[in-house]
Amino acid sequence: MKRTMMLLDFGKESRRIRNLLVTGRTFALLSFSSTLFFILIGLAGMAHQQSTADPVNSMKGFAASVSSGFFGDMLEMEMPAFQSSGESGSLSSKQISKFLIRALTDINPNDPKSLLAGELPGMSANDAFLIRQGIGTDTAIGPEDNTPILSEPNTGTSIGSEGSEGSEGSEGATDPGPLPTTPATDAPSQGPGDEPSEPTTGGENVVFIYHSHNRESWFPELTEKMKDPNSTTTNITLVGKRLADKLEEEGVGALHSKTDYPTAIKDYRWELSYKYSMKTVKEAIASSKKLKFFFDLHRDSQKRKYTTIDIKGKSYAQVYFIIGHKNPNWKENEEFATQIHEALEKKYPGISRGIWGKTAATGNGEYNQSLASDSVLIEIGGVDNTLEESYRTADALAEVIGEIYWEDAKVTAPNTKGNAS
Repeated sequence: MKRTMMLLDFGKESRRIRNLLVTGRTFALLSFSSTLFFILIGLAGMAHQQSTADPVNSMKGFAASVSSGFFGDMLEMEMPAFQSSGESGSLSSKQISKFLIRALTDINPNDPKSLLAGELPGMSANDAFLIRQGIGTDTAIGPEDNTPILSEPNTGTSIGSEGSEGSEGSEGATDPGPLPTTPATDAPSQGPGDEPSEPTTGGENVVFIYHSHNRESWFPELTEKMKDPNSTTTNITLVGKRLADKLEEEGVGALHSKTDYPTAIKDYRWELSYKYSMKTVKEAIASSKKLKFFFDLHRDSQKRKYTTIDIKGKSYAQVYFIIGHKNPNWKENEEFATQIHEALEKKYPGISRGIWGKTAATGNGEYNQSLASDSVLIEIGGVDNTLEESYRTADALAEVIGEIYWEDAKVTAPNTKGNAS
């Protein structure tokens, strides 16, 4: 019988094993490095998205997502000396669920688009968002600014001329006249030769009111059969005039532009509205150096259930303050809007829907607000509100704007009596 001899070359086998181990370590190291790289990229992307896109995960965004009373209660738990003036509130299970989903996943349950926003570049980085919330505001429903559906025939009636300061214009506008709203507090009776006890700007205009979309109207006010709530007669310019008149009653000189851009501008284009109104504002500033506050009044396109509030048995058109984040100094404009928002909420709880931030991706993004820090766009009511409800809101705005102006005047000119510049 033949014997078969098998010789094992330990040196050769050991080299083979060492080579295998070296190859395995290299593969493991490369795999670990790749995994770590992608994890870091993912974390950096999440951090960037959290800091730029969704305000819910910031403290300001959280404050905007809950009621002022609930947030005040939370602050009281951490700061015993802090006393909240807001009405205590609680979060429903539905609100808690929505907030947790948004905080953990960046997905807004009320906005299906947000499901794709995290995966498709460019969908979420420039979203509009709620900066400050009004009492009872639905955070998922923002202001809407729709392009007119129907172009009205050019009647040849010019409602003012572009940039003309103090132009009366709008001859066709129908003003129903004074409404039975609560008048401002009567000034004490004065004898002949007595100095006025109420402050006044002494004939100087310090507030400028204008309308980039001057034909915005309301369905209940339209007399003609129109599909589009834009009217050359009864429109948002009447609310601007009401606000100016009421500010005058507060002693605050106000200038109102009723420029009808569709007839004042040759080859008018709706999408260039803010370009046209910017010229109006610049010309007003150039001709009146005393102007301090600037308001671009609009009518929102949302339905009545989102734009109406009952206060003490009367219905008011709610307001939304719009801040353009394309303006590099938008925080100054936000501070001004916050002053008005908080003053309104104190006197007329629920009348303000809040402050809404917009970028160029969700609108004009600037809204002429770079021209002055005390400038803000105000949406008053929606397509289903009435002129009477909008007038009530204009009266409330005039009341708080007047108070803010005179408070600022005291700070900037403490020794001035009577007239304020």
